[in-house]
Amino acid sequence: MFPHTRFLKNIQLNSQKQSQVRYKLLLTMRLLFLAFLILAFAQPFFNSNTGKTTGNRLQIIYIDNSWSMSVKKGARTMLDMAKENAARQIKYAAPGTRFILITNDKPASFRPEPADKVFAAINALDFSSATKTVAQVAATAQSMVQNETNTGADLYYYSDFQQTSFPAVPDTQVMKNISFYGLPVQAEEVQDVYIDTAYLTIPVLQTGKNNSLVVHTKLSGKNVKEAVVLQLTVNGQVKSAATLNFNDRKECIDTLSFQVNDASWQQIQLTVNDAAVRFDDTFRISARSSSNLAIMVLNEGQPNPYLQAAFRAYNGFRLNQLDVTTAPKEWNNYNLVILNGITHIDDALGKTMDNALQAGQSICIFPGRTNNFAAINDGLKQVGDIRINGIDTAVQTASSLQQGSALVKDLFEKIPDNVQLPVANWHYSISAGLNANQQSVLSFRSGDPMLARYTPSRGQLYICATAADLQSGNFPGSYFFAPFLYQMAMQSASGNIYAVTAGSQQSVYLPLTNVTERNTLHLYGRGTDIIPAQRPNAAGLDVAVGQAVQQPGFYQLAAPQSDTTLIGLNQDKLESQIEYRNISDLKSSWKGKNIFWPDMSHSGSYKDASANNFPLWKICVILALLMLAVETWLLARQPKTANA
Repeated sequence: MFPHTRFLKNIQLNSQKQSQVRYKLLLTMRLLFLAFLILAFAQPFFNSNTGKTTGNRLQIIYIDNSWSMSVKKGARTMLDMAKENAARQIKYAAPGTRFILITNDKPASFRPEPADKVFAAINALDFSSATKTVAQVAATAQSMVQNETNTGADLYYYSDFQQTSFPAVPDTQVMKNISFYGLPVQAEEVQDVYIDTAYLTIPVLQTGKNNSLVVHTKLSGKNVKEAVVLQLTVNGQVKSAATLNFNDRKECIDTLSFQVNDASWQQIQLTVNDAAVRFDDTFRISARSSSNLAIMVLNEGQPNPYLQAAFRAYNGFRLNQLDVTTAPKEWNNYNLVILNGITHIDDALGKTMDNALQAGQSICIFPGRTNNFAAINDGLKQVGDIRINGIDTAVQTASSLQQGSALVKDLFEKIPDNVQLPVANWHYSISAGLNANQQSVLSFRSGDPMLARYTPSRGQLYICATAADLQSGNFPGSYFFAPFLYQMAMQSASGNIYAVTAGSQQSVYLPLTNVTERNTLHLYGRGTDIIPAQRPNAAGLDVAVGQAVQQPGFYQLAAPQSDTTLIGLNQDKLESQIEYRNISDLKSSWKGKNIFWPDMSHSGSYKDASANNFPLWKICVILALLMLAVETWLLARQPKTANA
């Protein structure tokens, strides 16, 4: 049953060579296991070393939070997707990395902040009416680089890349020392119906009469499939409506009529039922009816038919024409005084002009042609350092229009690029001292003003260098003549019509006389009480309403013991032009050593997206476990048995 040779049959025979190979494999697996395990735990050390090499470069994240990012792709807006991708970038960044977050409002901080603070700021980010171009963002990044004395910056640009804010070709100057990482977040092609502008056909709102409101609407993106209705409401009551029919240029112009029954401020709202994009469906105008603006024309000679036709074309003005020799001594009852065909201004008339300007009134002078222009200078000395130096008899066309002038900026929706400027058959050469505060509205190529504004005191003095008749030039029949006169008349009265763009740099002029340093103008509305930036201008104030608030709506401007002014604030219409840049085209035109277009589907740093598809430490752990599995298999493997 138990012979002594039974155990010899079970002896495993291994050659010395086989044993050495097996031991070497086991040793190799154990060494590799330890190596991969060490690499996995040492990755933070390597990241810190990498951070030291790039630590002198600012890490800047820009998130476009303009209203165009409110377009949805599925259930989420473009802003939600941009915030998610930016938060993921911060989450997988190297430990200790600091960031600067830039939005359209303002930078969350001008110094690099820890990841947790930037992460919280991203989560709290909301839409803003302010907009920024890529040049403005790059300029902000450049200033931050200089303030922090860094060698450069890595700018991560999350945006929908609208054509209105992102150029097709980069500006190499603004991108100097900046590595640009384009991270587009775009929706499918959408349609957007928006109100481009709206204005009354006459410069005043009339009580008890029909007022005509001209409305320009535009279509951006693909064509609409359903009828879009434009609706007009005044103080919450529906007054009129129209169905929009767009032409080949995707534009529509309609005229809506309405009446108001009192002279108080009216909240005029225009809305379109555009279901695709909602942020720009409302256009707001604040307006009030006032008594007829009083105009006095003092003629030296016959009355001017062009002045008479300009003011009698509408019911909003009350025109009174007198001979200059019978001019009243007090002009307080008039919003605008025009001196027509004047060839001399005596001391008495000059003193009356000075008193009117001191009271904040507006005066316009259309001089007559004379070689004795010293007779005009004698009176001009009474109001300021303004003088006529000579007469130029050459026919000249005005070469420049100052679009920032008070006569221009609030009057025209858009001045055509090829607009024909007035021609003068002769003109006076007028100069002024610094105290006169000359601002040329229309200028000749020689630099002489054709029409200039002077503010030697609280009021505004306008002087045309030529007469208001067709023998002197075509200014009376030009595109600008009547609108300029209307604006002059309204500058010395309380403002009556306001439609301001949110986020714009343009100021609103308010002829408020009771506002002082201790009696500051406040902006009220939508639960806010803000003191906007304001500065004196002639007899009133320039108020930066668009910069003070970003949320569209109706706001009140008021100061103690001063009139209340209602302001209608609207969205920037550039945001409504939702046409995106083609990213493939941008990758072809925006290229270079410092421009990158990484794949946002990867986590971690976008500097090397291909290397971040899966974290290195996870790969090392998997390889270590694999080495451990191979070692276990080698130990458990049974060698072949030899027959006795």
